Amino acid sequence: MQSILSIASDLSWPFAIALAWVAGEFGHRWTGLPRISFYGVVGFALAQTQLGVLPHAGNGPMLILADVAFGLILFELGYRINLRWLKNNPWIAVAGLVEAIGTFAVVYCIAIEFAITPVTALLLASLSMSTSPATVMRVINEERSAGQVSERVMHMSALNCVLAVFTFNVIVGFHMFHSSGDLLAAATGSLSVLLASAAAGAAFGVVVPAMLRRLGNMAQDATVAFALAVILLVAITYTTSLSPLLATLVFGLVARHRRVAFSQAQRNFGALGELLTVLLFVFAASTLEWPKVMAGLGLALAMILGRCVTKIIGVGAFSHVSGISWRKGVLTGVALTPVSVSVVLLLEHARHRGVDFAGELNALAAFILILELLGPIIIQRALIWAKETQHEQER
Repeated sequence: MQSILSIASDLSWPFAIALAWVAGEFGHRWTGLPRISFYGVVGFALAQTQLGVLPHAGNGPMLILADVAFGLILFELGYRINLRWLKNNPWIAVAGLVEAIGTFAVVYCIAIEFAITPVTALLLASLSMSTSPATVMRVINEERSAGQVSERVMHMSALNCVLAVFTFNVIVGFHMFHSSGDLLAAATGSLSVLLASAAAGAAFGVVVPAMLRRLGNMAQDATVAFALAVILLVAITYTTSLSPLLATLVFGLVARHRRVAFSQAQRNFGALGELLTVLLFVFAASTLEWPKVMAGLGLALAMILGRCVTKIIGVGAFSHVSGISWRKGVLTGVALTPVSVSVVLLLEHARHRGVDFAGELNALAAFILILELLGPIIIQRALIWAKETQHEQER
């Protein structure tokens, strides 16, 4: 009997990933909705606190694989960020900063109105700033979308991710100071993690393109080289307790400007990227618990509404000065709605560092679940309404 239970436990994750992939393929074919929404449904349904099929992932190999999957996506996002475009049109960066800071302020005020403690409200506000790069890149790649809205959403989601990682780490440092009483150690610890993570990513961004140039023919298909580099970088950040999110994003950003053409590599890292994407969204949804979803539903809905309105106003206000119509500015703000994976991984890494906020952030369970399921659909609709998807271009 014990051996049967052990075998069933060992097969649970492969079974869940296979089931999620099947659900995503048939769900996308029948409804036209993004596949990752169906991955989330399966992951949440099979979680330990729902049907009980999946064990608690904890800090084991599933978290590492999820980080590798997210790292590949962040690398590709970083590779598609054009700093020269932001330099020539700084209003895009200004709009991103305004909507991110505005989101932080609005969510903080909403949390305080719900009688949440200031430290917890700060955590909720910092996590709400982020826009999930995983969802953005997956939907854009799946829809083969291209245009002003698509490009701005990618650039702003990268900016949001960096700001969220920075503010979250600062607040974690503040929390550690309250626990230890050592302000200098808490402040320097958080800052050093961010700087060292960025430095590690930048080093990879210099070394890997240089190696590809040296090898010559290998640059014709850089998919394997970049994928292995991301895996190695994630492993290094784990060993040194750095941030794999920031490191892989900076890796892609620096590598792009070392002028190795990523267009010759496979979009979304081919079959490897597809497989790990399924795992990533199943893992993220499996960390959510139904009792916590119901307990924090009211605050979560208020946060989602406030966040969505703030992002639409923050981006839309700079539409004309940044060179697009009001309509496309509003659609860009709408497309910044998704958030799930980045929040889950930030919380898991905080737990990995010994700081567990699980009991304080019940509202995040409902917040993440709703946007895990609806976020991909919202960005897909925004891209279709902006007439930037392959479907719209072919009509």
